Amino acid sequence: MPYPFGNNLKLDIRGGSHDPAITMILSGLPAGLAMDSAQLQAFLARRAPGQNAWSTPRKEADQPHFTSGTVKGKDGLLYTDGSPIEAVIYNTNTRSSDYDADLPRPGHADLASYLKYGKDVDLRGGGHFSGRLTALNCLAGGICLQYLATKGIRIGAHALGIGGISDLPYDPISNMIPSYAQADFPTLDADAGENMKAQIAQVHQAGDSLGGVIECKIAQVPAGLGEHMFCSVESMISQAVWSIPAVKGISFGAGFDVANMRGSQNNDTIYTDGTRIYTKTNHAGGVLGGMSFGMPIVFKVAIKPTPSIAKEQETVSLSRMENATLAIRGRHDPCIVPRAVPVVEAAAALAVTDLLLDL
Repeated sequence: MPYPFGNNLKLDIRGGSHDPAITMILSGLPAGLAMDSAQLQAFLARRAPGQNAWSTPRKEADQPHFTSGTVKGKDGLLYTDGSPIEAVIYNTNTRSSDYDADLPRPGHADLASYLKYGKDVDLRGGGHFSGRLTALNCLAGGICLQYLATKGIRIGAHALGIGGISDLPYDPISNMIPSYAQADFPTLDADAGENMKAQIAQVHQAGDSLGGVIECKIAQVPAGLGEHMFCSVESMISQAVWSIPAVKGISFGAGFDVANMRGSQNNDTIYTDGTRIYTKTNHAGGVLGGMSFGMPIVFKVAIKPTPSIAKEQETVSLSRMENATLAIRGRHDPCIVPRAVPVVEAAAALAVTDLLLDL
């Protein structure tokens, strides 16, 4: 049974980490959108595994194969035809022998999925609950990013913090989204990126893992997106972001810091330049009453440490119902954060596209 995301835009994702392929169906986009395949592939490559020392050695090309919903134009570009876009990404580098279904891995969905679906549930590589499926989030979100670009809306994210090391934050009132200081690591400050890399390597050497915080900004957002209550901008973005398996928290604007502010500190002063209305600060994160009001939408996401670690952990044998120990084998990211950055951008793109289609 599918559980798609979206109201106007619908995204359905299927498959497992070690299945022959994973598939997506994206419906609701208008016909005539030109899809730059090279740009889309470059976006997918930012999430793809096996490219550096701080990601899993598993190598996957993550090359999408579109089976319907697109037509090739005379200019060589793919265009949406208005029907559901179906695409498949093949899994080519699985190693199922690394996984023991009898020993649920702490921090993974193994135990919960076993208790819900029974002993025959596929847990190879995390099965249907694996971060592997976020390749499809990025595929759908990458298409939406190109759609949003035609409307002047841009989205960027970066690793705000890993292992106690902080990057420079985004300017919450500017519509500028600065480039990364290094091409291979998603930080705005080069020194912060180098220190994060060193921290990841040190923790990985000890058989452990790290989590962190990702900050995302959506710039040039028109006023009027979202509604109050259940269709708010925050709730739609949050729903898309919570589809990322490693996410454990999300906050908008000043977030939990507002709990220690007074109203006079938290309220964003309103002013005009005679043409437009702005706020001097953006503690609201670009959203009031569930609706965008023209300032950038800014939010932060907490990413948990990779649960697959080499350190021995306590678990149980499901077949014997006895306590047991487990040292996880296989190929895993010592820190999910760098590869999760484009996934957060994709989630934001899906939500904003869905909201934009309301207008």
